Amino acid sequence: VKSKEEKPLKSPKVLPVSYPNGAYGFTELPKAETILFKNATVWTNELEGVLENTDVLVKDGRISKIGTNLKNSKATIIDATGKHLTSGIVDEHSHIAAASINEGGQNSSAEVSIEDVIDADDVDIYRNLAGGVTTIQILHGSANPIGGRSAIIKLKWGESANNLIFKNSPKFIKFALGENVKQSNWQSYNRFPQSRMGVEQLFIDYFNRAKEYDEIKKSGQEYRKDLELEVLAEILNKEMFISCHSYVQSEINMLMKVAEKFNFNINTFTHILEGYKVADKMKDHGVGASTFSDWWAYKFEVNDAIPYNAAILHNVGVTTAINSDDAEMSRRLNQEAAKTIKYGGMSEEDAWKTITLNPAKLLRIDDKVGSIKVGKDADVVLWNQNPLSVYAIAEKTIIDGAIYFDKERDKKLRKEIKEERALLINMMMEQKNKGSKTQPVKRKIKTLLTCESI
Repeated sequence: VKSKEEKPLKSPKVLPVSYPNGAYGFTELPKAETILFKNATVWTNELEGVLENTDVLVKDGRISKIGTNLKNSKATIIDATGKHLTSGIVDEHSHIAAASINEGGQNSSAEVSIEDVIDADDVDIYRNLAGGVTTIQILHGSANPIGGRSAIIKLKWGESANNLIFKNSPKFIKFALGENVKQSNWQSYNRFPQSRMGVEQLFIDYFNRAKEYDEIKKSGQEYRKDLELEVLAEILNKEMFISCHSYVQSEINMLMKVAEKFNFNINTFTHILEGYKVADKMKDHGVGASTFSDWWAYKFEVNDAIPYNAAILHNVGVTTAINSDDAEMSRRLNQEAAKTIKYGGMSEEDAWKTITLNPAKLLRIDDKVGSIKVGKDADVVLWNQNPLSVYAIAEKTIIDGAIYFDKERDKKLRKEIKEERALLINMMMEQKNKGSKTQPVKRKIKTLLTCESI
């Protein structure tokens, strides 16, 4: 019996590897370029203020020159006439690009670090770039009074987790106050503390232990290394800085007093929605504020929040930032900053600083980012119009001189992704028509992480 000729198998279509290897990835990682922006409206965030019809030269990953009629024969020229050039947005309080957020099994988790769980493939990195964000602090959650250490990263889409980490960035740790840490929101009674007085005592107990540990270590005596107490000792030695989740004025006041008892300062109160009640005390203590523009009444301890909070804190002299804590809000922080003009009458320049220079100051990286100044990192964003407008669109987002988001490239990618999706569906249908069993992949919908995610 003559066997039927078998049809030759079709060669599979091989798609190129991208960085990261998914939608919106690069086939080749971006490299620092020499770029000359011509005739832009430049928001310097420096004493020069907003400069009209100004050129900015980006070279070797840094801001090289600012002026008029600049020339560079090797530069890519970008006509920025009618457009606005700003420093990249800095989000002091984010939870994107992390595989997990809370280690809430005990009342202190100072030994854990978000740097160990960075998710470099999180598409929220790309989405944030599309909103002009270039640097974020990924904070531990607020399940316990003493949380884990932070990761400060630059949103270099396509790079490995290690290459996202901001070089030589200061050390930060998340502390928390309020309903979450005493577990009143999920009615758990399995650990201390369960009350606000317990939260205060916990801080005192841990810092006393850390002080004793540090004294033994410095004395030269033999000691057993304790990673948790090592971190807390760094706080006492002003080598580690606290960003503290906070709402209610009494607790804000309490933690400042605890810090002063042990001769250090709280660096930042984040959320800080009753900050307007204790703004004068915060200024005296030397602590900054990173707040929401207009979130309130989403739980009991937020009932006294007001949208004028940021402006009041700023007017008293507290370094004030607007943060996100939310993956969707983080790509619209320019609009959140604009609300400080409506609520409190802040100037446009001061409003813009709440999402650029001020959070950079709070993260102690303002010598590198947060303003357009010769010598600083070339983390800049080109907007099609005033960046505080609801109609503003980020056309290009640049980090260390490399273009990580380009609006025109994004349009092209959307078309390619649509075509690739159609191709994959057709391949599946071909297999189904041949009698193969095809079953759609059950996708687990990603949960957007916030402070309270467990």
